[in-house]
Amino acid sequence: MNLWEKIRRDLEKELKASYAFIKEGTAVLRKKSKEISKEEEQRYKIIELKTRIQEEMSGLGGRVYELGLKDKNPLQDKKVAAFYNRINKLEMQISKLEGKPKPPAKKAAKKRTTKK
Repeated sequence: MNLWEKIRRDLEKELKASYAFIKEGTAVLRKKSKEISKEEEQRYKIIELKTRIQEEMSGLGGRVYELGLKDKNPLQDKKVAAFYNRINKLEMQISKLEGKPKPPAKKAAKKRTTKK
């Protein structure tokens, strides 16, 4: 076997190894790109939900302000309760997407009055 045949054989061997390496690399890249796109989609959904919470809180603040002008208790208003429920549902959706369990919401404590 002369030098040229040896070099040719070695090059063919390395070329086959390179093709195998490239094939494996592209498969890994394909898998990773799918994972990344799923993560980005999930991040987008979380941002969208947080934006909706911000909008709901703005509406809630406006409603509480209106009730404050009328000297009414905002905690007894049905619209305030509806805002609270929508915000709570959105927070639960975010925690589900993030994979974190949300602790149960605290109920408003009733104010005790003492008779004298």
